[in-house]
Amino acid sequence: MSESTSPGTPVPATQQEREAEVTRQVLASFDGCADPRLREIMRSLAHHLHAFVRDVRLTEEEWARGIDFLTRAGHITDERRQEFILLSDVLGASMQTVAVNNEAYDDATEATVFGPFFVENSPEITQGGDLSFGAAGEPCWVEGSVTDVTGKPVAGARIEVWEADEDGFYDTQYGDDRTTARAHLFSDADGRYRFWALTPTPYPIPHDGPVGALLAAVGRSPMRASHLHFMVSAPAQRTLVTHIFVRGDELLDQDAVFGVKESLVKDFLPQPAGIPTPDGRDLGDRSWSRVRFDIVLAPEDS
Repeated sequence: MSESTSPGTPVPATQQEREAEVTRQVLASFDGCADPRLREIMRSLAHHLHAFVRDVRLTEEEWARGIDFLTRAGHITDERRQEFILLSDVLGASMQTVAVNNEAYDDATEATVFGPFFVENSPEITQGGDLSFGAAGEPCWVEGSVTDVTGKPVAGARIEVWEADEDGFYDTQYGDDRTTARAHLFSDADGRYRFWALTPTPYPIPHDGPVGALLAAVGRSPMRASHLHFMVSAPAQRTLVTHIFVRGDELLDQDAVFGVKESLVKDFLPQPAGIPTPDGRDLGDRSWSRVRFDIVLAPEDS
């Protein structure tokens, strides 16, 4: 079956062969690569890229616009903003990579996208501590356990948590030196953990750059479903990067980065003002919420 420049317009066999020869030459150029894995990756990348160009009959003007898009993504990227992670996320490449690298293992907690807002060296909080550090939002009591797939508690697991405030911004988006709505803590001797965070709310990914323009052009929303980020690590266990999502959120089936998995949707139970908190904290006339998230880590070599 011949290719088409447009529906119903076949590409002559001689033209197909000319295009195929270009691909063969490019693939052969990697034959001398001493790194077998790099050679495999580059040959596959070139093969699929050439197939894409031929499949859609890409014009030179369209290719130039694509180059310009990537150039603008590079210009807007800095130490606080990573436009290429956003691009990977909205194309589903991030979630596909997560799927490939986190094969299902018994009842281990599912992984999801890392996102562009993780920061190394977050503050440490103790059990029951508050990671909001003054960020705006409704208090949320988060508790749970960390176990391995046999049900054995994992003591001393490092639990990194980060989230947006109620206005939909992470601390790194404010342009100052604040550190809010992020922290880490360690599971106790019984594998349990507990802390105060903020009740997650929906927010848009940064959409004032080329990725936002792309979403607008194709009629897609930049909104993310409400979520709380986790990264959990422990010796002999596979590091888990995941979120938990708020049951009932209208955006669960249209998350901009395809990060929602049913197993990660949790009940964030609303608590009216005046209801006693689990640790006796006095919240005055403020409402709050609570959620339980029991984490199961897969073994490191799985």
